[in-house]
Amino acid sequence: MAFALHAPRVNNNDDIVQVIAFRVAPGDLVKKGDVVVDVETDKAIVEVEAECDGYVLKLMCEVDDKVAVGSILLWQGDSADEPVPEAAVVAPAEGGGTARPTAKARALLKELGLDASVVPATGERLSLADVESYMAAHGIRRRDQTPAVTAPVGENLPDVPGELVDLSAEERGMLITVSWHRDHAAATYLEVEYDPKAWEDHAAAYASANKLMLSPLLPLLAYRFVQLVKASPRLNATVVNGKRFQYKPVNLGFTVQAGETLYLTVVRDADSLETAKFIEALGEVQRHAIQRKLSRDETSGATIAFSSMARWNVSRHIPILPPYCSLMIAHAAPKGSGRAVLGASYDHRVLSGFDVARLLMDLAKPPV
Repeated sequence: MAFALHAPRVNNNDDIVQVIAFRVAPGDLVKKGDVVVDVETDKAIVEVEAECDGYVLKLMCEVDDKVAVGSILLWQGDSADEPVPEAAVVAPAEGGGTARPTAKARALLKELGLDASVVPATGERLSLADVESYMAAHGIRRRDQTPAVTAPVGENLPDVPGELVDLSAEERGMLITVSWHRDHAAATYLEVEYDPKAWEDHAAAYASANKLMLSPLLPLLAYRFVQLVKASPRLNATVVNGKRFQYKPVNLGFTVQAGETLYLTVVRDADSLETAKFIEALGEVQRHAIQRKLSRDETSGATIAFSSMARWNVSRHIPILPPYCSLMIAHAAPKGSGRAVLGASYDHRVLSGFDVARLLMDLAKPPV
């Protein structure tokens, strides 16, 4: 029997995802947990995994298509020659409408693989015009529609021989991050100088007491950061449509360099964890990043972030803020004098220099 894989809800505010790469083709046998498609929103790029073992029967969309959360990405079956069902039954998307579609609207929804519940209705029935308005608002087009040709906007090509090369999924994610930092945040940076010896002694004592083989310095610093933010919730917010959006959980983003790829891994609900559990959770997402097996929850939803370049002996760096994140700590290696700096990139729309300076001064001292 054929079964469908649906477009995931990556973030609460996103009802549309864009398909950026398929990792499989019809006829392929995939196992549960295999990555089959990459999708992106304005906030993250996510690898979608197969939910069951099975053969890929049909891809229901194309690369660069924008599809609604809950719509069908592909069909699988127990054998490679199973027929795909005529009616594409999709999982309801949260917050959608309940109006019954007309026959024409139903036919278009079926063609697009869209769930009727995500399309707002203007009357008692969901009409063809409602679906077409939804398509226009979200950049969705029919298979036989060619996008309108428009004059190129943006940079001219350099006056040097070369060629355009498509960005990888990771590079596209970085482009989204840098663009948000540039276009939305009032990005600012400040730093404080401190003596790192107190933190080194604290980490050594913790490692000895808990019989750890590796220094827990960075996890302990990150955990202290989480606890300070928990005690001062205004640090855990962003701005959306001219209003302050106050996050409820403290989700820590933590940078991990895995080969040539830089990931912002995420420990969700970090504020609810005890020290040992936090260190364990952070170690787990780091391992997943190195193994290229990060889940959706481990790559999205950061509300604060932490970055360290101490392993490369960098003594000062200024991080780029992740989308919808107003505060990112920059940890660096000590200078030749033995002193070091703790820095922070922050969104001045949300936080003042006083807020961040006070946080950094508190972070420079290990907990008593």
